[in-house]
Amino acid sequence: MRIGELSDRTNTSRRLLRYYEEQGLIVAERCPNGYRAYDERFVDRVLQIRGLLDAGLPTRIIKQILPCLDKPRVIYFPDATPEMLTTLETELEQMNRRIECLTRNRDAVAGYLESVREYRGSDIG
Repeated sequence: MRIGELSDRTNTSRRLLRYYEEQGLIVAERCPNGYRAYDERFVDRVLQIRGLLDAGLPTRIIKQILPCLDKPRVIYFPDATPEMLTTLETELEQMNRRIECLTRNRDAVAGYLESVREYRGSDIG
């Protein structure tokens, strides 16, 4: 598939896909006319990359664990070095802190909305 189709199917800009390619996260074949051609498997791969980036992992770590992502959304790393494990543990701790913060913020917004709705409801009667 061409870059436009991959962009549409993953909701990822063409510019970002080219960046992923520059970083070695995905690889495009080149057609005789110079256009990029992507294998079907890159739909899941791009979604995995985006999920890992959204979780806070930097591209340098994603690049290291990508070969272990043979199945969609499954990470398998049999030859993990102590440094890699430490890095992943640190990233996991940071993700957990972000999740806690997002949960607090979500609960605060939900509480605010509930209060506003109750107030508006009492105004109507």
